[in-house]
Amino acid sequence: MATKNEIIPAHPTHPGVLIKDEIDATPHLNQKLLAKLLDVKPSFLNEIIKGKRPITPDVAVSLEAALGISAEYWIRFQMQYEIDLARRKERNIEKVENIEKWKRIKEIVPVKYLNKHNYLSETLVEDIEKVLKIYNVATVDEINDEFSCFEETQSAYYRKSDKLKIDNKNMFTWCALAQYEAKVQQVNDFKFDNIGKLITELNRLFYDNVDTLQQVKSVLNKYGIKFLLIEKLEKTPVDGFTFWSGNNPAIALTLRHKRIDNFAFTMMHEIGHIDLHLREDKEQSFIDFTEKTSVGEQEDAANRYAQEQLIPKDVWQRIKNNAMMCDDDIIAIGDAQKINPAIILGRICYVKNNYARKTKIDKTLR
Repeated sequence: MATKNEIIPAHPTHPGVLIKDEIDATPHLNQKLLAKLLDVKPSFLNEIIKGKRPITPDVAVSLEAALGISAEYWIRFQMQYEIDLARRKERNIEKVENIEKWKRIKEIVPVKYLNKHNYLSETLVEDIEKVLKIYNVATVDEINDEFSCFEETQSAYYRKSDKLKIDNKNMFTWCALAQYEAKVQQVNDFKFDNIGKLITELNRLFYDNVDTLQQVKSVLNKYGIKFLLIEKLEKTPVDGFTFWSGNNPAIALTLRHKRIDNFAFTMMHEIGHIDLHLREDKEQSFIDFTEKTSVGEQEDAANRYAQEQLIPKDVWQRIKNNAMMCDDDIIAIGDAQKINPAIILGRICYVKNNYARKTKIDKTLR
């Protein structure tokens, strides 16, 4: 097989072209006369010139005598022509095979999304290689195998409600992209003993809410957690995804709502999975959907973890005891405890199932 850097001519050149050039450049020489010199029929020579016949060793020796160009040169020319033909044929076969591969890829892979987000290039070969890397497989068939496995085990991966409309192929791709991006992210060593310090720093960042995304990414990376933002695909109502990547835990978010309360809760929920669940089993993965109907002990535990890490139990008890708490009260207790008031308001709205409450508290993720 030709190497990637080897140039294969689009139209291989037959040595008959050189015979014609020699005839045209030599005074008083034509095809009929040269055929006579070679002791062949004019029609035989014409077929060589048109590339319909090869130059054999006998013909090469005769051409050497008639035109002064060595027989070895003619044979090398003929061999190169045949090699180029073979490589061209091989390339055409490879091209057809790649087209067929791409058709199969498009049946399961959201190509438009990958193209929109600059994962793909302008060449089919490179795109096929990139898709295989994203899905961490060696062949197109393995993508289907991995997807089948994903579908079979999805209930173990994430919580969901019957209300959710999920495109499993898109969800499979979103998770694959998160894992693909996590592979190349370099962070510090991770230690479970440092999670307490991490949470303290995150709560400070949530309270300040200044350049929060970049600040949170820097802190997570400092403590050895990979952090990724992966834009969601159609019918992938996902908030977060927690998994182990190499020697480090990783958190991927979609940032569906640009609200500090939603971001803080989702982030702390994913850290809960790391602290409570990946600590014991790094093979687990957790996909958390936008529908907050919790299914399973692990999701309930991660919810409680997030609530208590964002608002300590004693602080929340005081808030609960004040049933008529107004915005100024929320802001005051938030400032006193260094908790962003939007986080307190978000939990109150959740508990009371009242998201239509009018408020002057700024929820914007900044």
